[in-house]
Order: sequence, then structure tokens, then C-alpha cells
Amino acid sequence: MLGRVLVKARFSGKTDVGRQRDQNEDALLLLPELGVMAVADGLGGHRSGHLASQLCVSTLNDFFLITVASDGTWPFPYDESLSDEENYLFTGIRLANRRIFDRSLKNLSDFGMGTTCVAAMFDRASQHISIAHVGDSRGYRVRDNEIIQLTRDHSLLSDALTLAPWMTEDEMAQLPPNVVTRALGIREEVEIDIHREKTKAGDVYILCTDGLSSLVSEDEIRDIVLDHLERGEPLATTSEKLVQTANDYGGTDNVTVVIGHVEE
Repeated sequence: MLGRVLVKARFSGKTDVGRQRDQNEDALLLLPELGVMAVADGLGGHRSGHLASQLCVSTLNDFFLITVASDGTWPFPYDESLSDEENYLFTGIRLANRRIFDRSLKNLSDFGMGTTCVAAMFDRASQHISIAHVGDSRGYRVRDNEIIQLTRDHSLLSDALTLAPWMTEDEMAQLPPNVVTRALGIREEVEIDIHREKTKAGDVYILCTDGLSSLVSEDEIRDIVLDHLERGEPLATTSEKLVQTANDYGGTDNVTVVIGHVEE
């Protein structure tokens, strides 16, 4: 059983409607006592996107607070090839997918709703982190003055680059942007990508919706994080600055970011 864990990491998060939207279809989850953080982005153009993202994070919240501490991965079987954290993330996201899918079938107004999700969980001593994701919300790591994207977008553009890396920029430009190829709630079952790695003191892990990643470059994200760490500012200030920067660039979408900092 997981129970309460003492994670040697600090967390912060912020979500904002942006400058050009009337409704925030993003949602975030922070459970510092369990080393869990997540963001979800209700799909634009789909009905009840805001409801889908809220169902995602509320299901994850209930699962980790109620089920993980007692029953492990119920109602899905435990996968012995995965770590505890990977099993928990897989199960929580699969439950969220099933809940959103079932809701879309019960209410005609909610039919077709969906959401992206990227969630992370540290182990008890913050020595490892597991990141699970569906869609184009991203996970980054800042380490030793470098930033690396740890997730692969489940989008038309990303899939095309993976399957046909020889495509030219002109050919890529002809593909419609912002088309998500995988999301929660669209089908009864969902394919989830997982990444697990050993952490290092000083690491900063960032989960965000495309409202940030589409407007703020990776180098800018890295510079903001490193600048705030160097000045010893509260982690919440870093989250606020990242959101503010996206809004300064037009705030064309809702923007959400959560951060986990492995302490020195």
C-alpha cells in the first residue's frame, strides 16, 4: 500500500483562461503529499471540453486519495513489469477515460467530449519520476541548464514527423495544425504512453498544456525557470511568470502549468 509519502520535492501550479477565450477548458491537479501532479486540456471544438478536463482531474484526485492508499490498481490488474507509480498512473488515467466516455454516452450535449492529460508521480524519496500522457499536453525536464521534452505529442504533425521524417517544411505546413490524434473520452479504451527516469537533485519537471508550449519556446521556458531558481524566488512565482509570458505573447489559448522541483 502506498499510504502517505514524504516527497523531497516542491510543487506549484497555475491555470489561466488566457487573453482570447471566454472559458477555461484546462484543469490541474496537485497532490504534494503523494508526489502527484497533472494537467488536462479539454479539446477545443468538442462539446463540454471543460467538463472533460474537470472529470479527468477529479477522477485522478479521487483515485489517488481514496483507492491508491488501500487497493492499489483496482479495478484494473497490477502489471508486474511496471513500477508502483507507473501502475497508479496507468490506472488513474484509464479510470478517467472510462468516466468521461461513459458520461458522453449518457448526455447528448456531452457526446464527443474529450481531453488531453499528462500526469506525473514521484516515488517515495523523489529518486524516480514516472510521467504518463495522452494527447499534446507536454512534460519537460530542466537539468544542468538544458531543457528536454520527455513526452511525444499525440498530434497529426507529430505523428507525421514520426512516420515520415523525410517530409519537408512545406509539406508539413500543409497539414492542419492542432489536430490531436489521441485523447481521453473518445473511445472506451485508451492507449497511454509512459516515461520513467531517475531524478537528480535540482531537476525541475514541468507539465503544461499547449497554451504554453505553442507560444513560449523551450529555451524561454528554461531561462525563466533557471532565472527564478537562481534568484531563490518561490516556485509559485515561476508558474505565474510562465503563464504571464504566454499571455504577453497573445494568450490565444487557455494556459496551464504545474512544476515539481527536486530539492538540492
